[in-house]
Amino acid sequence: MIALNGRTALVTGGSRGIGRAVVALLARAGADVAIAYRSRAAEAEAIGDEVRALGRRAITVGGDLADPAVAERLAAGVATAFGRLDIFVANAGVWPPDEVPLGRLPPDRWRATMAANLDAVFHSTRAALGLMGPGGRVVLVSSTAGQRGEAGHADYAASKGALIALTKSLAVEYAPDILVNCVAPGWVDTEMAEPAFGGGEKERIAGTIPLRRIPTAEQIAGPIVFLCSDLASHVTGEVLNVNGGSVLCG
Repeated sequence: MIALNGRTALVTGGSRGIGRAVVALLARAGADVAIAYRSRAAEAEAIGDEVRALGRRAITVGGDLADPAVAERLAAGVATAFGRLDIFVANAGVWPPDEVPLGRLPPDRWRATMAANLDAVFHSTRAALGLMGPGGRVVLVSSTAGQRGEAGHADYAASKGALIALTKSLAVEYAPDILVNCVAPGWVDTEMAEPAFGGGEKERIAGTIPLRRIPTAEQIAGPIVFLCSDLASHVTGEVLNVNGGSVLCG
């Protein structure tokens, strides 16, 4: 039922994990896709080739989006390739795996996390909104950590909580023309989470989730693409929890 034929999309962090799954699903639904990546050019090109094999257009643009010049270059690339932008998914981010209490948290780690998870979203979202007209869709990818906090990862939780506040602010600022929503996953079976899954931890974590499983990236991509579709045409400023029931805060 989700048809995005003729629409154009931009996904940050599109070379792997949730971002890659979102790119693939958007293309299968009919959208042309710009894939932003930080350093994994070969992986970005690989998913770009998959998009083209479906008969859709794809471009890849690399760089650190915490640099506003990179975000501007990304937007210029999208404008040149597609002429406009209908869908923007801000997915790129980092999760420092080491648990460090705030009293011992190095300022450089705090700053690096904020740069990747908040500054980059600010610059890229602002650039993307400049290409959008009525009917546009923006989805920011937050986390359960942004809702309930995460001990030992205050930097990550704070950055993801900020995205929820940003979602609600932009939803009002850009209504009624552009819908802005947020998806908050819990644990996801991706490369980023692998450091936490060793020594039986993956099974233990799955046991704490009411659905008793850790989702794939594709299971997060579905709700994101739903919010990009006409099925969600009266939804804005929402946080869609995709966590298997592990955080019941809806």
